[in-house]
Amino acid sequence: MTQAVADLLATLDLEPLEVNLFRGRSPQVGWQRVFGGQVIGQALVAACRTVEGRRPHSLHGYFILPGDPAAPIVYEVERVRDGKSFTTRRVKAIQHGHAIFTLSASFQVDEGGLEHQIGMPAAPAPEDLPDDAEMRRSVMPNMPESVRRYFERERPIELRPVDFGRYLAPGPRDPVFSVWIRATGRLPDDPIIHQCVLAYASDMTLLDSALVAHGKSVFDPDIQAASLDHALWFHRPFRADEWLLYTQDSPSSGSARGFSRGSIYTREGVLVASVAQEGLIRQRRP
Repeated sequence: MTQAVADLLATLDLEPLEVNLFRGRSPQVGWQRVFGGQVIGQALVAACRTVEGRRPHSLHGYFILPGDPAAPIVYEVERVRDGKSFTTRRVKAIQHGHAIFTLSASFQVDEGGLEHQIGMPAAPAPEDLPDDAEMRRSVMPNMPESVRRYFERERPIELRPVDFGRYLAPGPRDPVFSVWIRATGRLPDDPIIHQCVLAYASDMTLLDSALVAHGKSVFDPDIQAASLDHALWFHRPFRADEWLLYTQDSPSSGSARGFSRGSIYTREGVLVASVAQEGLIRQRRP
């Protein structure tokens, strides 16, 4: 297990304070605000700690205020309903006396039923794309400095974009983006840990896909970007420490907001999760 993955698991391992009350901390890595995926993952962990025998199948969250990395986050869980098949939880993330994020999560007992899925789009295998060493040697030197710093940073989730062209030759493109993702080290076998790690990773690069059509990225100094809401549906079992293809598109942007969708597949083409997000993509005035 890499140190980055160990740190992520420690970040997701919330401290119980009371019944339905948990405390989480942020890694001290110099960020100005808490990474949205961290709050999503921690809130899902808090919800899961109040449910037995069922796994989450969907979550819907709203970002309300930027999180302060220097202060702990308190997660308050409301046990909305415990039904025969479904369980509902609502989680409020609190800092400095104010809610910074809210999440609703639904859990279901294992149940069979009709099945279908859309096919995975064609993409090169992750082994055919530049790994970290090759990226540092041949790709990163040609990237803008802000993009290079992002990809050079040690993180618990490895990213292998299918196409670096948008970073190397800026300009409007079709609003689609695909990236292979996986944890950088082996995770425990508990399926809920894999779901929480994927919830953390699902916030990576998704908002940025809303800027592809405009030849921009969240790294541009004239773009103010922030996630506003986030929805995630789990369809089938998976391991977050094995390669997953995260295909993204952005059907629409307007009113300083961008809407993005994502589909997450195993390398065998099994659709395991779907994601939707709207985010702020405001152009800064000179």
